[in-house]
Amino acid sequence: MANYMTDPAVFLIDTLFSLYILAVMLRFLLQWIRADFYNPVSQFLVKITHPPLKIMRRFIPALGRIDSSSLLLALILQMLANFSILAVKGLTISVVGLALLSFADLLKMLMDIFVYAIFAAALLSWFSAGNYNAVTSILYSLTEPLLSVCRRVLPDLGGIDLSPLVALVLLQLAKMMILPPFQQLAALLG
Repeated sequence: MANYMTDPAVFLIDTLFSLYILAVMLRFLLQWIRADFYNPVSQFLVKITHPPLKIMRRFIPALGRIDSSSLLLALILQMLANFSILAVKGLTISVVGLALLSFADLLKMLMDIFVYAIFAAALLSWFSAGNYNAVTSILYSLTEPLLSVCRRVLPDLGGIDLSPLVALVLLQLAKMMILPPFQQLAALLG
């Protein structure tokens, strides 16, 4: 019976934690890039992440433009999620291994946020060019810093913007090169 309930329990734990961690990470990113906080999407993220961050900010100061409370909350939640999933599966891991695994998971989520945002912004630019939308505004605010770096490196191709493609390739390469060492080290320390 335990094996029958393991997969649904892992799915629920992973889904619920991932959704809230995603909200915390998006809030961190939007605050870091100074996106429009009067945007309805930003307001939603602020409202659902405010209660724990309000408490944490009393003790954890920001480091310049970096909201260290948001990052620490995301790491704590990811560690709790990974610990819960491993416990449901009947596995154990050291605290250091859990921290490394959770850090790797957060890096993966961060890169995935940019991959999906770039992809969505590129699609929206084809279908709803010139239309203002709260989600479109946030997507462009989120992706523009990365895409502008790619545009500076790319030569002028006569009006065709390949910066989303270059950014997507670089993000995939980063995932392939950065994440495995953390995961392997976590497995060794586990």
